[in-house]
Amino acid sequence: MATITTPHTPTHPHTPPPPSTPSPTRATPTAPATDTTPAAANPATRAAAPPAPDAAPGATTRPRTPRPRSAPRGPAGTGPRGSAGTRPGGAAPRARTAPRVLPTHTHFAERLLLVLSGRRPVHWMLGQTVGEAYEQLVQLAPTTPFGGPGIRPVLRGCRAQPTTGGALEAFASVATGRGVRAMAFRLELGPDRRWRCAAVELDGLHTRVPTQPTHA
Repeated sequence: MATITTPHTPTHPHTPPPPSTPSPTRATPTAPATDTTPAAANPATRAAAPPAPDAAPGATTRPRTPRPRSAPRGPAGTGPRGSAGTRPGGAAPRARTAPRVLPTHTHFAERLLLVLSGRRPVHWMLGQTVGEAYEQLVQLAPTTPFGGPGIRPVLRGCRAQPTTGGALEAFASVATGRGVRAMAFRLELGPDRRWRCAAVELDGLHTRVPTQPTHA
C-alpha cells in the first residue's frame, strides 16, 4: 500500500493587520433657519401669498374696508328720524300753531274797525248786521273816523257784557294816532244761532238813521 506524503507548508510568522486609516469627518448638514417674521409683516411672503379661491387667476386681493351702515329711511322717501320725533342733527320740528280764535265781540270790533277806517267797504258787513246797524255804517264810513293819511288804527281793547234780552253790549277803545276813540256796538243772536251787529256808536254819540217816508 502506497503512502501519500503531504508536502510541508512552511508556516510564516503572524503578520499584524495594517493599521486602519481614520475616515474623514463629514459635516452634518443643518436645517435652514426658519423665518419667524409674521407673514403679514414679511414683504416677500405677503407678495407671494396665493390669491383667494374665488378670485380670478392672477388677481390680488385687498383688505376690504367695512362701510358704515346708514340709518333706515322711512316710507315715501322720508329721512330717518330720531327719538321723540326729532330729526337728525338735533333740530326739533316746529310745532303747528293753532289758528287764533277771538271772542265774538272782539271779532266784530276788528271788522267794524276795518270798515270805519276805509280799509273795507260797507257791503263787507252784509249778512253780519241786523236792524239799523248797516245804515249807521253807511253814514259813518265815508268820514273814515278811524282812518286818515298815514294812520293805521289799532284796537287796544274790547269788553262785553250780556243784557237781559240775551244780547251783548260791547265797548272798544281804538288808537288812531291822534288819540284814543271809543266805539260801542250791540250784538244780537239770531234764530240761526249766529251773532249779528244791531247798532254802532262812536264816542258815545248815537248815529241816527233817517226814517224812510211812508206813502199812503
